[in-house]
Amino acid sequence: MRPIFTIHAGEYLVASHIESSFRRLNVWVPSKDTGVDLLVTDRSNRKALSLQVKFSKDFLLINTTAFLRKNLSSVGWWTINAEKLRMSTADLWVFVLMGIHTKEIQFVIIPPEKLLELFTNLHGRKKIWQIYLTVTKSKKCWET
Repeated sequence: MRPIFTIHAGEYLVASHIESSFRRLNVWVPSKDTGVDLLVTDRSNRKALSLQVKFSKDFLLINTTAFLRKNLSSVGWWTINAEKLRMSTADLWVFVLMGIHTKEIQFVIIPPEKLLELFTNLHGRKKIWQIYLTVTKSKKCWET
C-alpha cells in the first residue's frame, strides 16, 4: 500500500460537512485511487455510499455585474472526461464550490449516470466536456 498523506480541499470540505452534519455516519479515505474519493458508512459500518469529489475555485469574477453578484453564490469550472464518468463506480459525484466573495460552500450532488445523461443531452457525445456550474443564492444550480 502506497501511503497517502493528504486529501484535496474538496474532499476535506465534504468529509468535514458530513461529520459535522450527520454525526451517525463515518467517513473513510481510500488508501489508493480507485475513482472513489470518500466512503461514507453508517455507524455500524454495514451500509456504505461511495463519493467522487470534484473541487473548483470560484470563477465568479469581481468585475461581474452587480446584478449577477447579488444573485449568484459561486461559479465552478471542471474538465470532465466522459469515459471516466461513464465507468465511474462511485454512487454519487459531489461538486464543491466555495464562493470567494460569499465564503459559502455549495455541494452539487448527483449520481454519475444522471450526470452523464445530462451532459450528453446538453453537449452531445464528446470525449471531454468543459463545464461551468453556477449556483444561485436561492440554491439553484445551472450548467452554464
